Amino acid sequence: MAELSDRELLEELGVVIDTRKAATRTPREERVIAGFEDILKFVAEHGRAPQHGEDRDIFERLYAVRLDRIRAQADLRDLVADMDIHGLLSAGDGVSAETMPYVNDGSLLAELGIPPGGESDITKLKFVKSREEIRAAEEIANRAPCEDFDRFKPLFAAMQAELSEGIRETREFGRDPSIAAGDFFILSGIAVYVAEVGEPIKAPNGESDARLRAIFANGTESNLLRRSLQRALYKDETGRRVTAPSAGPLFGHARQDEDQESGTIYVQRSRSDHPDVAAHRDLIHKIGVTGGAVETRIAQAATDATYLLAEVDIVATYKLFNINRVKLENLLHRVLAPARLDLTIDDRFGRPVQPREWYLVPLSVIDEVVEKVREGSITEFEYDPTTASLRRLTGAKPKPAMQGHEHPSP
Repeated sequence: MAELSDRELLEELGVVIDTRKAATRTPREERVIAGFEDILKFVAEHGRAPQHGEDRDIFERLYAVRLDRIRAQADLRDLVADMDIHGLLSAGDGVSAETMPYVNDGSLLAELGIPPGGESDITKLKFVKSREEIRAAEEIANRAPCEDFDRFKPLFAAMQAELSEGIRETREFGRDPSIAAGDFFILSGIAVYVAEVGEPIKAPNGESDARLRAIFANGTESNLLRRSLQRALYKDETGRRVTAPSAGPLFGHARQDEDQESGTIYVQRSRSDHPDVAAHRDLIHKIGVTGGAVETRIAQAATDATYLLAEVDIVATYKLFNINRVKLENLLHRVLAPARLDLTIDDRFGRPVQPREWYLVPLSVIDEVVEKVREGSITEFEYDPTTASLRRLTGAKPKPAMQGHEHPSP
């Protein structure tokens, strides 16, 4: 019997060999596909399409240029259509090439003073800083002697002592990016005190910002933007927030001269047309704590699954003084946990999301919760959905009335 070739042997075994050649793509097509994959990664990470703007990261601006070019040319749209899981192409049909800020990656790089190709190719721009990053670094470095440092020196000493005694803690900045008057931070190994926060201003990207008077422990100060300090703390691997003192009452009814405003409890009601929400709209509330303006947090509510993809109304706010916001928010959510809304919705990309911080609880009970926080007795209670009221935890004993530091009722 003649020896069978490999092909003949495979055929005898019923294995069919596909002799079709793999489709080949031109170098241009490969570049377009690779570029679109980068855009998809950006959308997955940020939840939105890349945008133009001088305040944007250089990579985002390049991705925006690429997306414009793909949208503008039918052959390129067809090439990546099967990859478009976020519907990016449908938003760009009929885009005019004349209206684009840049013709291609190279034109943008040239405008930034970076010659395309060679060592400056986009794949090697790992360490290129955006203009916003450069401005932030310049603001941090631009300090002047603090003429009235004697006012602040005791604050730094007290903060250091409270750290040593465990009254304060240091935490990674990213866990709470808010910045308010009275906050302490550690930046590049130096303690920073936010003495003043100016009037709100609008940043180039439309978000809210403000000028700070930041006092440094080495006797210098800087009139920098809040976003510049945030960016510097994010970039600094050793950047830390110094928490507020955990001793004493959480907050009182009114501010006293020595108190530092440190945040707001907010209560919001959704305008969502979801059947479960619409049926109990007056009872469903979002409850949280923020160190910034509540209005800023809800500016994009209609596109944020956290807010049920709908506008919200602010129905109540309570100012905080000398408070650890993170601890208070965790405490509020623990007390109201039995009433947490069990609701799953699809986000903008069709992915199921279960929003937190929404509770099926009357506003009157929320007022009672805040009052017990003021009294210092809230740790003894939890919410009972069956009676729609607070109940004392088993074994919890009433605390004596608080003395001394509690603020009087207005």
